[in-house]
Amino acid sequence: MTRIKKNTTVKKFGLPNVILIIGLSILLCGEAYFGYRLHTDSMEQEQIKEDYSMSNNITFGLFSVDQWRDRMTEVINHQVHDFTMTSEQKKDLQEQVEQELHGLITKAVAEINKPQKTLGGKLKKLAFNSFVDADDLQKQVPSFAKTIIDKVNSPASHKRLKSIATSKVEQLANETYDSTAVANTAVTKHLYKKYHVSNPTEFNKEIDSRLAAIRTVTYNYAYAMLGCVLVALGLWWLMRKHVQLQTTLFVMSLLFAFILLAVGVTASIIEVDARIQTLDFMLLGEKVTFENQVLFFQSKSILDIIEVLVKQPKPDAIVVGVLMLLFIIILPVLRITAKGIHLLSGKKLAENKVVKYLTFESGKWDMADVMVVGILMTYIGLNGILKSQLSNLNIHNSLLTTTTVNDTSLQPGYFIFVVYVVFETLLSYILKRITNDNVTDQESDPLS
Repeated sequence: MTRIKKNTTVKKFGLPNVILIIGLSILLCGEAYFGYRLHTDSMEQEQIKEDYSMSNNITFGLFSVDQWRDRMTEVINHQVHDFTMTSEQKKDLQEQVEQELHGLITKAVAEINKPQKTLGGKLKKLAFNSFVDADDLQKQVPSFAKTIIDKVNSPASHKRLKSIATSKVEQLANETYDSTAVANTAVTKHLYKKYHVSNPTEFNKEIDSRLAAIRTVTYNYAYAMLGCVLVALGLWWLMRKHVQLQTTLFVMSLLFAFILLAVGVTASIIEVDARIQTLDFMLLGEKVTFENQVLFFQSKSILDIIEVLVKQPKPDAIVVGVLMLLFIIILPVLRITAKGIHLLSGKKLAENKVVKYLTFESGKWDMADVMVVGILMTYIGLNGILKSQLSNLNIHNSLLTTTTVNDTSLQPGYFIFVVYVVFETLLSYILKRITNDNVTDQESDPLS
């Protein structure tokens, strides 16, 4: 490595430095505030979506016996209560009743007229043939059938039949057992109380409204953070010839980088959301619909990913989690700290081997840039797989219609982390320029 020396001709710390510190401190406070709000809103968004996915989970919806029972019961009850007999149905039914009555009379007459062995049987046969005309009975069948149809179609009979049918449906519904019913009831009650709603429609509407507002605000905070960083970089350009201000500018820039890193690793970076938006089919002439059935939802930050890996029972997962913690969080923090020490401390500490290594040589071990590419590739891969798999669930025919949605997306935390990687790379370049300028100044000074 090129021999680097600290500039021994220390520039005076004057009023320009104080003004610069005050101005950058205001920007730094703004970045910290925007970063904090982005982090908290990201956590709130994750919690709201987890509540939404829990309430609309396919286990409590499409895969729930209770849900199917309720929908089928509603359709059957509706069919029973709206049942009326059309003129065509009355005509067909009367023909069936007449046919049955004709057959019944024919069978009864044949039974009575068959040879009788007992005295009682012979007397009954004689009395029947003396007082009853079978042909006359057959002629009266249409009037009997009409009377029966009118009786069946009377309001009192309708009411009684509907009551019997409804009670049987309710009995069947009560006898149906669903192992998820208790959990579903408890979850629903808790979530409705939490969001101050009373039914699924109000719940989904409230969730959609909150998510839309949070999404807009979160991205605004991310843009505001980026604006603060761009202003800091603009100051570098404006004051690139003011050597006495470079140390102040650089140290303050390290604080900007630290905030970017903190927000980038704690805010959500990727969100995986796959759901069946609608599932429609016809039952007894009525449409039955399931909506917003969540198949899978996960929202993770870099810190969450590390935590999940470390908590796994498998040693290889734990090793990967520890390596990510070391090279994506701990090492970048040490590098930022080492850069500040190298510029602010005395020559002895600045030239310490560990400080110099962390400042100038440890960049090859920093995996933040690798994480940026890895997350992007993971997103592209997951998005492609989900789109392919969900497309197989899209069905459109006369019997069944299903529509799926893939809402997998990169979150603001990822973009903040990308900004950190780019900003830290620029700072490393700037530091090398500063130290090289200092070496050049010393070599040109015969008293150094």
